[in-house]
Amino acid sequence: MSFATPPGWYPDAGTPGTERWWDGTAWTAHTRPSAAAHPAPHEPAHPPTAPPPPRGGSRTRVLAITLSSLLVLGAAVTAAILLGPDDSGTRAAPGPTAPGPAPTAPATSATPSSEDSPDGDPGVLVDQLNGITLAVPDGWEKPENTSDDAPTIRTAVSYDCPGTSASFCYRGTVSTRSARAGQSDPKAIAEADITTAADKAYEEDVLGRRTHGGITSHQVLKAEPVAVAGRTGYLVRWRVVTAKGPGGVVQSVAFPSTVGSETPVIVRLAFDADRPELPVSLMDTITRSIRPVGDSATSGGVGSSIGP
Repeated sequence: MSFATPPGWYPDAGTPGTERWWDGTAWTAHTRPSAAAHPAPHEPAHPPTAPPPPRGGSRTRVLAITLSSLLVLGAAVTAAILLGPDDSGTRAAPGPTAPGPAPTAPATSATPSSEDSPDGDPGVLVDQLNGITLAVPDGWEKPENTSDDAPTIRTAVSYDCPGTSASFCYRGTVSTRSARAGQSDPKAIAEADITTAADKAYEEDVLGRRTHGGITSHQVLKAEPVAVAGRTGYLVRWRVVTAKGPGGVVQSVAFPSTVGSETPVIVRLAFDADRPELPVSLMDTITRSIRPVGDSATSGGVGSSIGP
């Protein structure tokens, strides 16, 4: 027996993006997402003319019949399972079940566990955007939130700022960030950023409060090329004198990123001056610990802790 249109999957005019099964004589209740771009092996790549679109009454009647069948079959299966084996030790065979959707693989997270990710290591600061890590000194912390929303580490204990009792300060801070668009020369970036680094640490906070009474003068301690994370960068270090408190030492380091378009990275460091737990040499140690994300083969960086 032949059909004007053979059985198969055809576009459902009533539901765009969906195909419905034509059994050769009428539309059925079975549908699936459109697979026109990837025909199944048993289906023709170019099916014959599709049958007329399903009419509301026919489609509703098919769906009602199918739903009734599923309810009856479901009740039979449930009864067979609940009754269990009969006295003869045999179990009633369940009736056929309606075809269900193809099983899908359980969802897996693309995020590594805290045990495998450097983000979960308290001894490592990770800047995923710029593709670097650096070691967290002993006694320092990684705050969840900062005023400028930059990856930051700082000494764990705060104190009342000498310039205002309405704010609190930290003895040491380190933060990372991307250079502004269009900047590419590490030397020019570091020389321009050191002023910003000093102002944010010792001039005034985000609310305009002069936490150390303002900077009265500064002295250049170092300005030279430096190797950072396998790249050639530039380092500028100042000693700043403030109207109140001991002042501090600030440093800006700029170097090309190892990821993406290699937009330069800036690492800012600020230590209160004359603190035995914060020698200037610790700035060099932290700078040497900077590594590309995933590089743990050398000293410093992922998995390392450093002291003063």
